[in-house]
Parts: sequence; C-alpha cells; structure tokens
Amino acid sequence: MKNYFKVLFIALFVLTTSLLKANSVEEKDPIEGRWDLTVNYEGRLVASWLEVRHTGINGYIGRFVWEGGSARPISKVEFKDGKVYFHIPAQWEKTDNELIFNGVLANDKLSGTIINTNEKSYVFTGERAPKLWRGVEPKWGAPITLFNGKDLTGWQAIDRANQWVVEDGVLKSPRSGANIRTEKTFNDFKLHIEFRYPKGSNSGVYLRGRYEIQIEDNKGMEPMSLYLGGIYGFIDPWLNMAKEPGEWQSYDVELVGRMVTVVANGTTVIYKQEIPGVTGGALDSKEGEPGPIMMQGDHGPIEFRNIILTPAIN
Repeated sequence: MKNYFKVLFIALFVLTTSLLKANSVEEKDPIEGRWDLTVNYEGRLVASWLEVRHTGINGYIGRFVWEGGSARPISKVEFKDGKVYFHIPAQWEKTDNELIFNGVLANDKLSGTIINTNEKSYVFTGERAPKLWRGVEPKWGAPITLFNGKDLTGWQAIDRANQWVVEDGVLKSPRSGANIRTEKTFNDFKLHIEFRYPKGSNSGVYLRGRYEIQIEDNKGMEPMSLYLGGIYGFIDPWLNMAKEPGEWQSYDVELVGRMVTVVANGTTVIYKQEIPGVTGGALDSKEGEPGPIMMQGDHGPIEFRNIILTPAIN
C-alpha cells in the first residue's frame, strides 16, 4: 500500500509540474507561433503571415510574408506588455525604407498597423494559424477534370480584366494580366497539371489559392524555393528539374493538411514536407478553409493543359 501511495504521489507531482510548466510557457511566450493575417490594403483585403519563435532566454525572432514576395527573416521581434514590434528591409521595392510592424496581442488575437516601404499605413487583424494535422491517411475519390479544353467553364479571372483564352485545348495567358482560379474549392487533394512558358517567363500554381508552387524559366540553376518546383519562399526542391522554355512540363502534387509532395517532370523534388503558411500573393489567409486552384498570370505569358484533381473523401 505504501508503494501504491508513493507511485501515486510521484505521478501527481509529475503531472502538476508539467501543467505548471505549460502554463508558464504560455504566459511567458503568448506571441509565439504562426499567425494568419488579413490586411486592408488599398481598399482590398489581402493575405499576410507571421511566425514568432523564442531565441535564447528573452529574445524573439521570426518570419514574415507580406502581400507579395517571399517569406523574410526577422532578426528581432520585440514583445512587451502585449505590444509586438519589428522592422525589416525592403524586398523587391527599390527603396531604403523599411517595413514597420506595430501590433497588439489581446485575447489571443493580433491587430495593428503595418507601415509599408511606401510609407503608407495599413490596418491588419490576425489569428493563430490552424495546425491542419491529419491523423489518418486520406482515401481518394474519383479524378475531376478541372479544364475541359474548350472554354473557361469552371474558371474565373481575379481582380483584373481577363486575358486568359483557350486555343487548341490549351489554357493560355498570352500576356501579363489577371490570375485565374477554379470556381470550386477543395480541401486535401492530388493534382496533375501541365504547363509551358516562353523564355524568361514566370508563373505559379497556388494550392487552395494560398501556397504557390513556383514556375519559372531557370533550367540549370541551383535548386531553391524561388525556382521551379519550390514552395515559394518556404521549401527548396531537392533538384531543379526545369526543362527548356517552350517544352511542356508537369507537376504531380499531393496536399494533405500542410504536408506537400511535389513531383516535377516525373521526379520527386519535395516529399511530405510541411508548408508553414501562406505564400506571397495568396488569395486569402483562411488556412482552415477549402480553397481553389489558382494560377498566376501577372508575371508573363504562360500556358496550361491536362488539369486533373483527385479529392480526398475522408
């Protein structure tokens, strides 16, 4: 009996200590984690993203995705009395001005202003990004042909006048213009898509409208997330499998929660890696919701064909 109470006492002590530690971490570091941000940008709502992690005893570092561009490192995040502050250099803008983030954390929500490098101030709100962890392997349904090869049925251009046309069974964007998305939305899926670009062009395929797989003319370059096959700004492909411009190429993608596998031109270049958050140019930051397939049409001519999606049914 004495041994019984001794074991029980030890178990209760360990449990109590663990709970106290968990609570102390939560109190000490409530800003830590990933945050899906929505920004009122020039009269429209755009997606943004923030990740904060502790470093050392009292420091914080992070990563930030603005409405465009790739994820950028934050060397120091200041957090005190519920106020969050950091500044980072311009990325693609030709200026020495920095982006300045001023936020307030209250009731596990973020809000505040972002002063862009153009010195304009934009209001944002934020909430914790969902884990999107799937506990079981998906079961797959019947494949769905998203592009009928005849017209734009099931597709819609976004924000700008439509430049997309269908010719000879090919979905074409002959010049820079609007992005295009499926009218339907999807959760977990497998996607097959074929594409072709002219020399020097650039495009991308957005999974759920939020995570861009880069398409770019960069055959022979060292593999990186900003080149063909990468999850833009987040995940480097193992190999750069880009072909010559003017050749048809393909992606076979599996997205389950945040876990992505990418096969580029028949070679696996990313295998079940986690996408941390939305990439620049995402349709929205509502990561817990289904989303469309979206293709980028604002960075140069691009063509697509044989777009087939197989949805998960569980």
